Amino acid sequence: MSTTSITVIVLAAGGGTRMKSKTMKVLHPIAGRSMIGHVLEAVSVLEPRRVVAVVGHQREQVGPHIQELVPDAVLAVQETQDGTGHAVRIAWDSLEESDRTGTVLVAYGDTPLLEGESLRAFAEDHVSAGRAVSILSGIVTDPFGYGRVLRDESGEVTGIVEEKDATDEQAAVCEINSGILAFDAGFLDAALPRLSNDNVKGEYYLTDTVALARQDGLDVGAFALDDVLQTEGANDRAQLASLAKEKNRRILTRWMQDGVTIIDPDTTWIDVDVRLEADVTILPGVQLLGATVVAEDAVIGPDSTLKDVEVGAGARVVRTHGELAVIGAGANVGPFSYLRPGTELGVEGKIGGFVETKNAKIGDRAKVPHLSYVGDAEIGEGTNVGAGTIFANYDGQQKHRTVIGRHARTASNNTFVAPVHVGDGAGTGAGSVIREDVPPGALAVSAGPQRNIEGWAQRKRPGTDQAQAADQARAADEAHES
Repeated sequence: MSTTSITVIVLAAGGGTRMKSKTMKVLHPIAGRSMIGHVLEAVSVLEPRRVVAVVGHQREQVGPHIQELVPDAVLAVQETQDGTGHAVRIAWDSLEESDRTGTVLVAYGDTPLLEGESLRAFAEDHVSAGRAVSILSGIVTDPFGYGRVLRDESGEVTGIVEEKDATDEQAAVCEINSGILAFDAGFLDAALPRLSNDNVKGEYYLTDTVALARQDGLDVGAFALDDVLQTEGANDRAQLASLAKEKNRRILTRWMQDGVTIIDPDTTWIDVDVRLEADVTILPGVQLLGATVVAEDAVIGPDSTLKDVEVGAGARVVRTHGELAVIGAGANVGPFSYLRPGTELGVEGKIGGFVETKNAKIGDRAKVPHLSYVGDAEIGEGTNVGAGTIFANYDGQQKHRTVIGRHARTASNNTFVAPVHVGDGAGTGAGSVIREDVPPGALAVSAGPQRNIEGWAQRKRPGTDQAQAADQARAADEAHES
C-alpha cells in the first residue's frame, strides 16, 4: 500500500457538552497528550499525504493545537453540527483536487486508545480488497449506543443502522460500527451529495454511504478489530477517567514487558512520552510525566512525581517532586525534596531531605543533605553544604547567583547573600551570614562571640517551668560541688 495515497479526515467539531468543561472535549489530556493528540499520533503511522481536521465548537482552542502537532494540517470549519456526513462534506470541500484520490480514512478526535498499527492493518485490508467502503468494526457483548453492522444471510455487509433508528432485531446485533471508515475517494466524492437527513435525528449520517455503495453494486466490507477498546470515545469525565486508566495500564504493561520493574501498577502512572531503560525499578505511588527519561538501574519512589526530568543510571529518587531537572548517574535525591526547573545534580551527588532547589547546578559528588534552599546557585565538585542553609538569591527586585567552589565545606545554618563567591576548598562557620566573597582555602566566620547572661530565666520568667528547672539545676550543681 502506498501511504502517500491516503488522505485522513479527523472529526473534532463536537461540543462535548457532557464534559461540562471550558476545555474542548478533544483537548482533555490522557497520559500526557490531548485525546486528539493520541489520534493524530496514530494517524501519522500511515504517513498520509494530507490530514484535514473538522473543527467547530471552540475552534480557537482546537485549531492551533492541531496545527502545532501537524503543521500542514488543513482545518475545515463546521459551523453547525448536522451529522458526520455533513462534517465529512465540509472536509471534502476544503481539500485540493489532488488530495481527493486514492483512499480516504475517517477517524474521530476523541479515541485516545487508537493505535497506528491497527489503522495500518485496516487501510491495507481496505486497499487489497478493492472496496468502495470499509468499516472498522468490533464484536461486543453490550452494543448499546453504537451503530450496528448489518449483514445478509451470506455474511455480506448490507449497511449500518444507528441506535435510534434500529429495529428490535437490528438492536440485538453485537457487531458494532466504530465510526472509523475507509473509502475509495471516487466513490466518496459521488456519495456525499446523495446523503439524506431523513432519520430520527435529522442529521446526515456518513454511515449511509454503506447502503449507497450496495445500491451501486460496489464492494463493502468490515474489518473486525479484536481490541475494540481502541475505538472507544470519551463523552464525559467518568469515561475520560476510565480510558485514562486503561491507557495507563497498557503503557505499564509495555514497559514491564521491556524489562522495567513496576512494584504496584495500581498506583503508578506513566505518560506516553516517558522513556525508561531496562532494569529501572518503579516503587508504589510514582508519577512519571511529560518527557521524563530514566536510565538503567535507577530506582524511583515511593511517592514521587517527576515531570520532564532526566534521571541517570543507578540514581535513587525517594519521595520527591521534580520538574525540568537533571539527576546524574548514581545520585541520591530525597526524601521530601523539591527539584524545581533548572536543577542539575551531578554524578553521585546528593539532594537530601527537605531540600528545595531551583536553577541550581550541583557538581559531581557534591551534597546538600538537609533542610536547605538552593536557588540560583552553582556548587562545585565534592562540596558539602551544611544543614539549614539558605541561598538568598532575591533582593526584592532582581535574582542574583551564588557560586561555591570545589571541595568547599560550609557549616550549618548559613545564609549566602547573593551575589557572592566562595572559593575552592574554603569553609564557613556555623550560623554565618556570608555577604562577601571568600578566598580559596579561607574560613569565613560572621557570628560574634557568645555571651551568657546569668540568671536570665529566673529574673525574666519567674514562676515558670523554665525558671524552676534552672533553679533545680543550679541547686544540684551546688550540692555536687559541696
